[in-house]
Amino acid sequence: MKKVFQAAALAALLVGCQSPGSEQGQTTETATAEAVAPVKTYSIEEFMATTSIRGNAISPDNSKILFSSNETGIYNAFEVPTSGGEPKQLTDSKDNSVFVISYFPADERILYASDQGGNEITHLYMRNLDGTSRDLTPDAKAKAGFAGWSHDKQSFFYISNKRDARMFDLYEMDLKSFTPKLVYQNDQALDVAAISRDKRYLGLVKSINTNKSDMYLYDTQTKQLKQLTKGQGDVKYSPETFTPDSKKMYFLTDEDREYQALKSYDLATGKTEDVEQTDWDIMYSYFSRNGKYRVTGINKDARTEIKIYEVASGQPVKLPTMPAGDITGVNFSDDERLMSFFVNSSKSPSNLFVYRFDGNAPSQLTNTMNPSINSDDLVEGEVIRYTSYDGMEVPALLYKPKGIKAGEKRPAVLWIHGGPGGQTRLNYSPLMQYIVNHGYVLLAVNNRGSSGYGKTFFAADDQKHGDVDLKDCIESKKFLAATGYVDEDKIGIMGGSYGGYMVLAGLAFAPDEFAVGVNIFGVSNWLRTLQSIPPWWESFREALYKEMGNPKTDSAALYNKSPLFFAHQIKKPLIVLQGANDPRVLQVESDEIVEAVKKNNVPVEYIVFPDEGHGFVKKENEIKGYSAILTFLDTYLKGEPADQAGSSGQ
Repeated sequence: MKKVFQAAALAALLVGCQSPGSEQGQTTETATAEAVAPVKTYSIEEFMATTSIRGNAISPDNSKILFSSNETGIYNAFEVPTSGGEPKQLTDSKDNSVFVISYFPADERILYASDQGGNEITHLYMRNLDGTSRDLTPDAKAKAGFAGWSHDKQSFFYISNKRDARMFDLYEMDLKSFTPKLVYQNDQALDVAAISRDKRYLGLVKSINTNKSDMYLYDTQTKQLKQLTKGQGDVKYSPETFTPDSKKMYFLTDEDREYQALKSYDLATGKTEDVEQTDWDIMYSYFSRNGKYRVTGINKDARTEIKIYEVASGQPVKLPTMPAGDITGVNFSDDERLMSFFVNSSKSPSNLFVYRFDGNAPSQLTNTMNPSINSDDLVEGEVIRYTSYDGMEVPALLYKPKGIKAGEKRPAVLWIHGGPGGQTRLNYSPLMQYIVNHGYVLLAVNNRGSSGYGKTFFAADDQKHGDVDLKDCIESKKFLAATGYVDEDKIGIMGGSYGGYMVLAGLAFAPDEFAVGVNIFGVSNWLRTLQSIPPWWESFREALYKEMGNPKTDSAALYNKSPLFFAHQIKKPLIVLQGANDPRVLQVESDEIVEAVKKNNVPVEYIVFPDEGHGFVKKENEIKGYSAILTFLDTYLKGEPADQAGSSGQ
């Protein structure tokens, strides 16, 4: 059984994003003369004509694969034959995105999730064979999340906070009557992370702080909840999956290690054993339905590395040459004869593939890149590292525009990820490629506090947000200047969510460092944000407070790291994008920072999207927002005349 429900992670608090890295001073490209080939520049409409797809599941008869696609401008459900052919659209939503979960176990009804305008009050829906849909979790105020199909195919599990807005209880929904049954009443604000195939055991996790969590086991027969760990110091424990025979629970931990490893817990004896470890974080591991295969995902220096094992032998599965790029979303058919997966890279959006375990090359089922875009005009991200102000090594992803002439200096933009514990990875981003394609150097900084680089690095910004992480961003300017092709007087800062906060912090707390700021759904007032977090974040509220600060007891510190109260110091141009339905960063946050900065007689642009939440899900809004960002950068960073901004290229 694939891992069912990931415990809420602090790293996801405010998140909206192949070659080995080189050290500072050893980058592979410098300002030396190079052959300059013509590079075509593309409009945002052309970039957004590329299709984004996500989620995949194989039909019970192995004939089709289900996925979500924004081809229509918003995510809808599609299916494509495993033998190849044109995808078929199954839903026709015009306003709210449809995120597929899977087909039903014995027929081609589908289960999907959707909310209202990005409000994150997600419900679970069934699409019937006649095309009609039914809300299976209709409580208007309750949030529901899928937690896995039962192994006997007679029901599915889901979590819901309908009993108490702060807590997610676990329910089982019978597929004949569609009547939910309470399995576990969650009175201790734990997160359900794994369910055994015999339905007897639940693996649960409790977040303590950024680098500490405890693991629990619940027996549905005896109704006993057992705390399995109470580690000394900062150690993470998280249930991952149960073995197919329901005798052991696999879990992730960084106990005695810098990176997460996979271990097992014997339910009968309590004995733990090592299963798998690497020099990077293991992100997940799960079994195919009958236990023939086990898949492990590794966060390897901003890339995903997949390992597939044959469980009986413990040896890696012999696969043919796989497509270039990161392989993600690996799923198996119930009979374990087919494997579906996505392939993605920094210059190629995700495409869906299927492999038949016959030794032949996998078949590509989708082609999501806009055919009018030549991938040779796009830029592959390069992992680099630089030394920060205190000697700490900071990783980043460098995107150097093509066509830079010898001696030429370009404007640059820092991209700061969400989180605070997120990570910018070598995945395709239409916004990043759009900015780079129009002549900007882009450096995506994985500042201290980012995930994927060990627990010491991850915890290095705790209670120091807007300070040490911002200094890492400022220090990156030296790296950019040293390349020889960046104009150090024209370096801006851009980010979404927590990255948007970093933009505001940079302009307010280091007002001379960055030429412009692009804030996308970013926090301006930590006191309000931490007081108004959604009630369903209760399971990690205290852990969040320990990382960021408690608004009741740490109000002075939170005041001092909130850009709103220092907006009078902002003197560089700013653009702000905000979703009106955002439950994480309320619109009032952006309203107030915009009004405050305007008093400084500083150029400020503000766009509110009435039908978005915390991030974009509608193409038309992305086109509007990203076009406005480029025009803003061209005007205030590149210095182009207003009538040319947003339209020119190199």
